[in-house]
Amino acid sequence: MFKNRIVIGLLFVAAAAILSGCGEYEKLLKSRDFQKKYEMGVKLYNDGEYAKAATLLDQVANIFRGTTKADTVKYYQAKSYFGQRDYLMAGYYFNELSTTYASSNFIEESDFMVGYCYYKQSPRPELDQEATYNTITAMQMFMVKHPASERIPECQEIIQEMSDKLVEKSYISARLYYDLGYYKSAILALRNSLIEYPDTKYREELMFLILKSSYLLADNSVPSKQRERFQATVDEYYSFISEFPEGPHTREAKRMYEASNAYLDNQNNQS
Repeated sequence: MFKNRIVIGLLFVAAAAILSGCGEYEKLLKSRDFQKKYEMGVKLYNDGEYAKAATLLDQVANIFRGTTKADTVKYYQAKSYFGQRDYLMAGYYFNELSTTYASSNFIEESDFMVGYCYYKQSPRPELDQEATYNTITAMQMFMVKHPASERIPECQEIIQEMSDKLVEKSYISARLYYDLGYYKSAILALRNSLIEYPDTKYREELMFLILKSSYLLADNSVPSKQRERFQATVDEYYSFISEFPEGPHTREAKRMYEASNAYLDNQNNQS
């Protein structure tokens, strides 16, 4: 019984403290004590109360503009949004800090975080990759601006990861035309992907799909266009097999080559 009373008492004290803290925060929101709002905003950020911290810091950001604390307010404002995983707003405020307070002690971290916020917004390869391009650009700019930074290896890793994603995006987009049966468009898209990323890990697959698209285009063409298109298929076979003489597609590539040659031989015999 005595232990239960102790537990109940402790819970009551804890609840009272929470309510008191909430009350203090609510009062502070309506207060014009901007210094206290700033101090409480930083404290709430350090306590992991990111939403509350951001609300208070939003209220004082313009008040402290032009003062010695302006960059610090902006820094914690940005960090509070990052803590909430609102990478769009966090990136906006980090960029504002970087462009407005060039001599700030937070400038290196802010420059990095601009790119890192883009990185956190980068979607899966199938979707629009604007954030991915922005990540690469921001990280490259960071390395130019801070060549001695300890963050350089991380920047390089992120750039490589984003570059790999763009390669995959290019492959997926090019392959889509093939999957839909638009073989003429597929050939163009697949070639463009190879031109843009000649060292891609999908190179063999892309070259095989060009060959197969060329064959299927010829096979489904009107008779007047078949000779030219089967000849193009033979040319594509030689390009593919010279680079990948052995592999998972070798047998099918040879089959398409032989079928194309058989058509051409038959046409020559009829001429």
